[in-house]
Amino acid sequence: MPEILSSARVKTRVVLHFPGFEPLDAEKHRVRYERAMQKTAELWGLSAGISPLRQDGGQPHFDIETSRPGDTWQTSTRFFVFDYADIVDSLANRPLAKRLAEGFKSAAAVVVEGGAFGYFRHAWRFGLFFIFPFLLVALALAISLALATYPLWLGLAVWHYPIGIALGFLFFIKLFIPWSERFHTLHLFSDWEMAVAVSRLDNPAINDWIEASARSARQAFAQEADEYVVSSHSMGSSMAAHTIGLLLEREPDLLDGKRVVFVTLGGATLQCALLRSASVLRTRVGAIARAKPVLWLEVQCLTDIISFYKSSVTALTGNPDAPQPKLVFLRIRKMLSAERYRRIKLDFLRVHRQYVLASDLRSNFDFGLMTAGSLPAASFESFSVDRAPEAEIGYSKAAVEHKNDFWTDRRQ
Repeated sequence: MPEILSSARVKTRVVLHFPGFEPLDAEKHRVRYERAMQKTAELWGLSAGISPLRQDGGQPHFDIETSRPGDTWQTSTRFFVFDYADIVDSLANRPLAKRLAEGFKSAAAVVVEGGAFGYFRHAWRFGLFFIFPFLLVALALAISLALATYPLWLGLAVWHYPIGIALGFLFFIKLFIPWSERFHTLHLFSDWEMAVAVSRLDNPAINDWIEASARSARQAFAQEADEYVVSSHSMGSSMAAHTIGLLLEREPDLLDGKRVVFVTLGGATLQCALLRSASVLRTRVGAIARAKPVLWLEVQCLTDIISFYKSSVTALTGNPDAPQPKLVFLRIRKMLSAERYRRIKLDFLRVHRQYVLASDLRSNFDFGLMTAGSLPAASFESFSVDRAPEAEIGYSKAAVEHKNDFWTDRRQ
């Protein structure tokens, strides 16, 4: 059994979490986190308590207290949620025709700006993820058009034309649109709209959100803690890079003396950063990667198609001299029961969300354990189940020294 070092345990932690592109506000994220944390606590033999959501005139947050029954340690975590549900809702609550038109416009922008070429070059499965919703809708529109014009190409009488138009309309609105929701088609149209806006920074709502988030993040970093974890999922990784990068632009020494772990879940930063217009984002990615107090962990999974598996984020954003994020690979099949994995494995968005959801089995990654447990988040670079015995969670003295050396080396 590894030697357990109580001094390595985290007593206080601040988490700044940037969720993915989902229509969930801070309270809904808290509820989901609480549900997942209950499973994490059961899985790892912990006791966990989560407070109600608080606003206090600032960024929404909640507190987490974890301990181990029969032991004396306790970890206190303040978890800030940097959601952008208002932006997601504003994109979704528009007429169908506008959503479709703006979605196709965004797809064209991704192609013109070189994003599509970059996707297929560096992560071909992500390229397929990009084109899928647009090809699907284009096919449905072609079928609708064929139905609407059948009297023309069959040489039928004029009175057939209203019937054809009605058939085309009913097929698309009443049949295709409801059926396509199983593939989250319209949601993906909005996702690509936001990706282009995050790259270009031409949407006032997004720009205002980044500014407000930077102010809130500065306040979060001002709180005393043993470590600070900036976690982000999917689209949230670009939002986190903009926010933290903006802070570092304005105050390069802001994080000095702190232990900061920048965790990107799903490795989707390049969704925005590969567009030519995303020059500001690429610069901010470089600033984060070069920041000496920051350890960047990028958690990826081969079966998650919405990621750039094994790609070098820093090199592909024009920062080849900056340290590459430490890659952490997980296998979702080994995190879930066989039955649960069988239910979700064909739903690519559900698989992509697993990074922030509860696990059924102990594995080398657990979002709740990383953000609320006693282990430093940096330890998940090389965390494994055999380093967390049944009776205790800890790691060897050598592993502790290795993690401590990281910040020592970076500060020299």
